[in-house]
Amino acid sequence: MNKKFEQLFNSFQFSNGVDLRNRLVMAPMTNYSSNEDGTVSDDELAYYARRSSGVGMVITACTYVSENGKGFSGEFAGHRDEFTPSLKQLSDAIKGEGAKAILQIFHGGRECPPHLVPNGEIVSASSVPSSNSGSQEPIPLQDNEIRDIIKAFGDTTRRAIEAGFDGVEIHGANGYLIQQFFSPHANNRSDEWGGTLEKRMAFPLAVVDEVQKAVAEQSQRPFMVGYRFSPEEAETPGITMADTLELLSVLSEKNLDYLHVSLQDFWSKPRRGVEDMERTRMQLILELVGNKVPVIGVGAIYHPDDAVKAMDQTNVPLLALGRELLIDPDWVQKIAEGREDEVITKLDHDKQEELVIPDPLWKVIMSIPGWVPGV
Repeated sequence: MNKKFEQLFNSFQFSNGVDLRNRLVMAPMTNYSSNEDGTVSDDELAYYARRSSGVGMVITACTYVSENGKGFSGEFAGHRDEFTPSLKQLSDAIKGEGAKAILQIFHGGRECPPHLVPNGEIVSASSVPSSNSGSQEPIPLQDNEIRDIIKAFGDTTRRAIEAGFDGVEIHGANGYLIQQFFSPHANNRSDEWGGTLEKRMAFPLAVVDEVQKAVAEQSQRPFMVGYRFSPEEAETPGITMADTLELLSVLSEKNLDYLHVSLQDFWSKPRRGVEDMERTRMQLILELVGNKVPVIGVGAIYHPDDAVKAMDQTNVPLLALGRELLIDPDWVQKIAEGREDEVITKLDHDKQEELVIPDPLWKVIMSIPGWVPGV
């Protein structure tokens, strides 16, 4: 191995004692490829196994915690006990290749396609439609419904424990329900679940508490709880960098095992909300909470030199690879074996079978020019 890449392969230990063999993580990516009944498909198992032999940890695509939270066609389910055996197949496929397996859990809220949820009724913090074109007006959740969904996050965490996962990641990013409650765009409530910045934090924090309660009561082994967040929203009003730093200050005191940023570009700078607009979002985040809780950075890390630069310039302890592992599932192994010159950074349109990418995911990749380099 080239000496400059050694830092990527240092082991890492979380505060609860869970060890990773290196500092590289597979980022969660929706793959649209589950069976119609909500179970994990053989194609998905092969897809994950193909990408689990190099990284230290794999974070799965999100699974929905309640029936009205399904956000994608071909999304595997986790909202009932009958899906636990299916989830176990997934954790076994990942762990069988030596990586830790983390199940991402979420509720899609107003971003759910109506045809995927009961009676076509989408729900959210308030009746504000998504900014996505043609979005349906959601039904505001009642207090008892909010508490049911919070409990559902705990129940799905129990299933993850029973299925042999090493942890769960609470999906508080990308505009889904947890972010909707935190967002001044989506949440115009005036009760205990909205209004002030502190009240907009109430739902995300209640989910964290419920998940951690489930871990304390159900797990007999170290089991990780992470939280993913998007630093800002484009809408006005919307989440600002200042809002996110306030949330992170609170989350950093919740004994989480890690925080995971959702970014398209690791080096992106704040849109608004802070005086310092020259430093990157990652730098501001790491300065605030980096000494309290491990942070996973992500975003357009394609070449091995990109990863080294990110670690050298920010001291981020963990890096997630998303699109790059679609392009080259052997990225990690090539660097470890001193074959970094063989790393592929643009998708080869003739290699779907070799890359073990299921047909539904391949079709999505090919339909979005520029999302994956080479398309």
